[in-house]
Amino acid sequence: MNASAVTADAGAARVEVAGLAAAYGSGDVAVRDVTFTAAGGEAVAVLGPNGGGKTTLFRALLGELPATTGSARAHGTIAYVPQTERSRLDFPVSALDVALMGAYARTPWYRRIAGADRTLARAALQRVGLAERAGTRFGALSGGQRQRALIARALVQDAGIVLLDEPFAGVDRSSEEAVMSILDELRAEGRVLLIATHDIEQARRWDQVLCLSTTQVAYGPPAQTLTTTVLESTYGAEIVVIDGGERAIAVQHHSHSHSS
Repeated sequence: MNASAVTADAGAARVEVAGLAAAYGSGDVAVRDVTFTAAGGEAVAVLGPNGGGKTTLFRALLGELPATTGSARAHGTIAYVPQTERSRLDFPVSALDVALMGAYARTPWYRRIAGADRTLARAALQRVGLAERAGTRFGALSGGQRQRALIARALVQDAGIVLLDEPFAGVDRSSEEAVMSILDELRAEGRVLLIATHDIEQARRWDQVLCLSTTQVAYGPPAQTLTTTVLESTYGAEIVVIDGGERAIAVQHHSHSHSS
């Protein structure tokens, strides 16, 4: 699997969200007034506090949560890459098994995974640098390796749109650079990437930034959105600068709320 093997679906991928509001059951609205468009080849950082609506937005795009008003449309095959910190690590599955999960949606329940999909899964693991770890149990991989295995699963899905939920959480700096390199490649292939993150400086690397705090605070290029005024409106005072002033992150009081 390489750039030349990318389908037309990736280049035509597009995300369109217009006046979106969504809620869980009969509860309070979890996110509202969200409007933005992301075209193929764009990477969007989704910034916001826990409970700010990032996961709600992703679930609306995946079709798991209906909009109470407005719409969230994904034009193209969509894949979700969860946080590795929230993944079950005790399942007896290998890195190859995880990559093969990307073929489940196109495989009838009564058939085995096709040989071509097994080839795709091995190629995806090769691409993310895990070819030699194909037989390793998922739970025995490092945080960064687990993240790359989950990205391999999205590659097997041949997704034109990839939603990543804090892909750098629990990942060391060298693995972070490896994952970042893979995401740069996917963006260059014409895929749409939406990347939920708390790392403000990291968000400067992407094309657009969407700031959510239950409602949309800002959307646009990093130079326009990552300002003190916007960040204070998004996070309040919970901004910390580390690494000698070079890296700004939002301090989060981690709750496992379903609306984070």
